[in-house]
Order: sequence, then structure tokens, then C-alpha cells
Amino acid sequence: MIRTFCFTATTEECHSIQLINGDGLFNDVGTDRLIKEIKLAECGLSYAVVAIMGPQSSGKSTLLNHLFYTNFREMDAFKGRSQTTKGIWMAKCAGIEPCTLVMDLEGTDGRERGEDDTAFEKQSALFALAVSDIVLINMWCHDIGREQAANKPLLKTVFQVMMRLFSPRKTTLMFVIRDKTRTPLENLEPVLREDIQKIWDSVPKPQAHKETPLSEFFNVEVVALSSYEEKEEQFKEQVANLRQRFFRSIAPGGLAGDRRGVVPASGFSFSAQQIWKVIKENKDLDLPAHKVMVATVRCEEIANEKYAGFTANESWYLLEEAVLSGPVAGFGKKLNSILYTSLTEYDAEATYFDEGVRSAKRKQLEEKLLQLVQPAHHAMLGHLRSGTLEKFKEAFDKALNGGEGFSVAARNCTEAYMALFDEGYADAVVELANWDSSKVRDKLLRDIDAHVASVRAAKLSELTSSYEAKLNEALSGPVEALLDGANNDTWPSIKKLLQRETESAVSGLSDALSGFDMDEKTKEKMLTSLEDHARGVVEAKAREEAGRALIRMKDRFSTLFSHDSDSMPRVWTGKEDIRAITKTARSASLKLLSVMAAIRLDDNADNIENTLTSALVDTKNNAAVTDRSITTFDPLASSTWEQVPPAKTLITPVQCKSLWRQFRVETEYTVTQAISAQA
Repeated sequence: MIRTFCFTATTEECHSIQLINGDGLFNDVGTDRLIKEIKLAECGLSYAVVAIMGPQSSGKSTLLNHLFYTNFREMDAFKGRSQTTKGIWMAKCAGIEPCTLVMDLEGTDGRERGEDDTAFEKQSALFALAVSDIVLINMWCHDIGREQAANKPLLKTVFQVMMRLFSPRKTTLMFVIRDKTRTPLENLEPVLREDIQKIWDSVPKPQAHKETPLSEFFNVEVVALSSYEEKEEQFKEQVANLRQRFFRSIAPGGLAGDRRGVVPASGFSFSAQQIWKVIKENKDLDLPAHKVMVATVRCEEIANEKYAGFTANESWYLLEEAVLSGPVAGFGKKLNSILYTSLTEYDAEATYFDEGVRSAKRKQLEEKLLQLVQPAHHAMLGHLRSGTLEKFKEAFDKALNGGEGFSVAARNCTEAYMALFDEGYADAVVELANWDSSKVRDKLLRDIDAHVASVRAAKLSELTSSYEAKLNEALSGPVEALLDGANNDTWPSIKKLLQRETESAVSGLSDALSGFDMDEKTKEKMLTSLEDHARGVVEAKAREEAGRALIRMKDRFSTLFSHDSDSMPRVWTGKEDIRAITKTARSASLKLLSVMAAIRLDDNADNIENTLTSALVDTKNNAAVTDRSITTFDPLASSTWEQVPPAKTLITPVQCKSLWRQFRVETEYTVTQAISAQA
């Protein structure tokens, strides 16, 4: 690459490279470096390309150096006319806006390549027409109107290769007449235009362009310059005036053509390289298709750059790290900002490329970026869901502990914390994505419902257990005391106690359940269960006491036999009626046995006491039984009582008989002792 300062007074540094060498090799590395150094990519569509063609040694490089302040190599006139420019050179014009690139093409009809070797000449001409907005045709003044003019083969080449461009853009052809004579330009121009038209008419054309006028393809401009060698000052003055025409060349009415096929500046290097490749392969150039191809490659490159930039973005890295370990406030805003920055940068760099391609590649970039950030978004929603659930649990417990009704607390807390989740989701939403949060929201609602159900079950169980414990305490002791003092009022008293305590407990539980907003059927079932529990406590206590019947019978006998009516211990003086006292004490013990023989919580009457009395106390009956033990029916020889269901039986008849026999045996000694004391 060549880099030197311009030979003019400008302070801007000139940059030039050999774009294509004499062997037709494209200098892609040098081109990319030049474009980077002159910051061409930042120009968008605001740049122009100028090329110059003409016979060898016609002063093309000299003209460009004076016109654009470039530094192309010039011919040394003292060493004779020979080829100085080989291949195609390119430089940035110094001090011209918009940014303008100029290409210096190898001269035509040079002896170095030989008369028949016109391939490179045609290729370079086609290349210049495909990439340039303005093409300068350098020609000698004395060739105008001459049949054998040096520029005629060049013009034929230009017109012929133009036919190989599909949908060509309209290019400005500026004919620069060199070494102008005294003949006025207004006289030279008509002759030159006539020559140009004749050449155009003579060039074979495709059927579609048989009648197409020259003006459809080219804007033709004509300027004339004095001889540089003979009238240098006048030449420089004329060139300075011509230079002014290249300022704002791409503005409406400017020197450039219609720019239909202009490629955004960032794609110029790739576009030029691909055009040259197609030309070298001797294929026709389809410029619209080429434009789409360049847009596809460049937009994909830009998208890949932005994706790579996003992955390396420190803000994204920190945000991703943070959200993987916990919730991040303003997550959506932060992520949206990073995403939009990347996409805005893409839009800025790709803005001038084909809209369809640009949009498609942007969509792909969006999808890749969203795929990249989705795990972080999912993590954020996971934190949001779990955090909201924990806050719900705390608030729910607090509300219940504060005395709020269960159903009201559950409903209010659920509404409040689902709204909190929605608020958090809105803060975490990724605007570019159309992600559905309903699954996460539904999962949270299911978790809340499950927690409410769990707490509800625990609270109901706690309530039930509490009232059952109250019933245990309210019934066990009193029932035991009533059974201990067994008499005719024992079971009515127990029944009344059971009814009173059950009603109290059921009423309390019913009031407590009103806060749970449950259906009547479920509520009734729980209250019935509590009633059953109360009855079960009484029955269990009765069975427990029935197991101690013998002990209680003996205690009662001992109390009545050994104490008088004033509860004073008896002193056996011989005056006491031991038989009567014994009978009274045994009758009381039998009364206790009859009370404990069955559960009597219903209104059903039974004949247990009479049966026991007749079978165990009545002496006449006992004697009869003794005499006719084989043939007479024994009412206690049974495992059931008449009119008493087995479930309500505490001590069976046969067990009563056995207990009584044991009772008689174990109390007989006490009676014997009393009789002995009297004697």
C-alpha cells in the first residue's frame, strides 16, 4: 500500500492502493485497510466513485492528481511515452465532500499488452461502469471528428460492455478534451456528441435495447482543458473550476447519475471484489441480484458482529451473573436497553442495504439474541415466583395470627400477591419477545392454592383437636365421678352432662368454622364428628370404669358395712344387726354393678337391675335355683342383656354372675370378722 502526502497545499493525507494489479488480482486486504483508514463505512450512501479511462500516456494520472489532490504516478515526458499505470489504482480524493473515491485505470491501446490483448481493457471498463457514479473519458482534442481517433475503440468497448449489465444504473460520462486548440468548445462539443452517437448506433445491441437511446444509459458531459505542458497555469485554473463540480456530486442535480445500484459504503470492498470476480469469470453482471447478495453478506456480517458484541457486553455479563443467583430489580429495563442498543447499532450500520435482506437478517439477530437471554429471563421469573410465594406465606400467617378470617385472609393475600407477581413480571418483561408467562403464573397460583389447602387442613385439624381436648377434659372426670357414685340418677346425669358439653363444643366449633367459608355439608360432617367424639369419650370412660367394677363394688360394700349412717366407723358391740347391714351393703354394691353393666345414653329402658336382684340377692330364688339347678332357667347364663344391644353392653350377664361370686367371696371375711367381734 502507498501512503504519501499530496503534492498540493492541502493538509489532508492522501491514501492510495493498487486495487487490481496488472495480472487481474484483486487486492482485498489493501482495500479493506484503506476503507478502514478513511472511515468509509461511516458514510452510508453518502459517497461517490469516480473512474478515468483513456489512451495510454494521455495524462490521466496528471489530471487526477490536480483535480482530486491524489498522488498517482505520472509519466516522465523526458523518458518517452510508456505505460505508467498498470491495473487499476484507487485513492481517496482530498478535501471533497462527500467522500469520493477515484480509480485510475490502465491506459488503452498500450504497446505493453499488445494489439490483440483487449480482454483486460474490456474487463476494467466493465468494472468501472459497474462501480462508478462518474466515468471520465480522457481524449485528445485532435481526435474529435477523426475516423481513426484513438478514443473510438475505447468508446466501443464502453458501450459494448454496458450491454452486459442487467438493469444498469445511469452513469455520467464526462468527456475531458485535452490540449484544446483555439476552436471554441461550443463548436467542438456538437462534433464530439455526433461521434459518440455514431459509435452508439454502430454497437450491436440485444433485442430489448435495439431502439434504446444513449440517454437511457448515460448522462454525457463535455469539458475542455488546455495543454498542461504548454499552458500550465491556464490548465490548473481550468482544473480548479472543474473540481468545484465534484463537490456535492450526489445531491439532486449533482454530477453523479441516478445511483440506483449504489452499495452502502460498508459493503463497497466486498461488492467491488465480487463484481471483479464475476467479470473475470466472463459472466454477465446482474446488478440487482448482486446488490441483494452484497446486502446478504454484509448484513449477516453486521448481525454476527452485534451478536458477538452482545455476548461480550459487560452489562449483559453482570446482569446474567446477578439473575442466576437472585432476582434483579429493573431486570426488563436493563435487558431491553442492552438488546435495543445492539439492534440500534445493527440498524445504523445496515440501514442502506436492501430492505428485505436487512429486515430478514435483523429478525434472525433478534431470534438469536432472544434465544441467548431466555434462560436468564426464565431464571428471573423463577426467582419472582418463589419470592412471591414466600412473601405470600408470611403475609398469610400474619393475617391469620392477627385474627383475620381464614377465607378472607386467603382471598385477600392471594389477590395481593398475584398482583405483586404481575407487577414484577411487567418489570421483567422483554419487549422484543412474545413470551407467555401464563405457565409460571399458573404454577405460582397452584403453589399458593396448595399452601392455603395445607394451612387450612392444619388449622381445621388444630381446631378439631382443640375442641376434642376440651371435651375430653369436660367429660372424663365428671363421668368417672358419676359412675363412682352409681345410683338411679347416674346415667341421666351423664346424659345431661354429655348434651350440655357437646352443645357447647359444637357451637364453638361452628363459630370458628364460619371463617373458613366451607359448604354446609362439610361443616355438618365436622360437627357430627365432634358429637361422635364426645359420645365416644363417655363410652370409653364407662368401659374403663366397668373394668374396675369389682374394686368399686368392694369399696362400696366396705364403706357401708364398716361405717354407720353418719359415716362413722362401726364398733361391734353385739347390738348391731349384722345380717341387715350386710344385706344393705350388698344391695348397694349390686346397684353399682347394675349401673355399670350397660351404657344408657338413649331413652331405652332395660331390666338389668331386676334381673341381677332376682338372680343374685333374692334368697328364696337362690334357694330354688340351688334345688332345681339342673332344670330351672338361669337369667345370667347369657352373654347379652334383653333390650340392650351388644355395643352398649359393658358387663355381660355371665360376667356379672362371675363378678358377684368373686365379690361375695372377697367380702365374706369382713362379715365373719364382724360376727366374731360381737361374740
